[in-house]
Amino acid sequence: MVRASIDVRHAVAGDLLDVADLCLTAREESSTPTQLCSPDVERVRNQLGVLLSVPGGRVLVARHDGVAVGFLLGRIVEANLYHDDPVLYIEALFVDQVFRRRGAGHALLAAAAEIALEVGAEEVYSVPLPGSRGVQRFLLRLGFAPAAAHRVVQTATLVRRLESDPVSARRGSRGLEDLIARRRKARIETHSGPVDLRELQARLRAERLGSPATPGGGCPGRGGRR
Repeated sequence: MVRASIDVRHAVAGDLLDVADLCLTAREESSTPTQLCSPDVERVRNQLGVLLSVPGGRVLVARHDGVAVGFLLGRIVEANLYHDDPVLYIEALFVDQVFRRRGAGHALLAAAAEIALEVGAEEVYSVPLPGSRGVQRFLLRLGFAPAAAHRVVQTATLVRRLESDPVSARRGSRGLEDLIARRRKARIETHSGPVDLRELQARLRAERLGSPATPGGGCPGRGGRR
């Protein structure tokens, strides 16, 4: 099968109706449709807007030749009283049936892994769409394991699986590949072992601010790994 050229981006207001349409497509495919979303596309669009308005809310949309073919809904959950480190929480992942096994799902998860790396999230959680065995098998292949009612994978494991999986959409994972390359370059230059995600986060932040990274590889103000 010819691999489609997939473009993944952070959704803006103009993308939400297309994503809402895909949500209804997912609803039609599910054996438990009432657990997914309302059948009212305008209501779903408004709800997606709420997700984007919530701190840490993320909506990714995958397009092929301008047509929306998949989406990922997620949130960055910051460290708090109940857990010490930020995590990326994927609430929904869906690809139109025509574009499955053509790289769209990989491109969406590559973009999610890039987000996780940027915010220093060492784990990615996911809730498979109810009634969607295909999504569950897809997540399992990429390293997600059961965690209570969720699935969870170490961000580093997800990056390795995305790199090695033969159906990875290279164009969709370009940003991820660049981050990985920079991580390897830093390891070679310092003759060190694998770079901690917090160290990578500090490096990226320092480059954006034009200041040196915190010594010892920890996030500023937090110290190194415990």
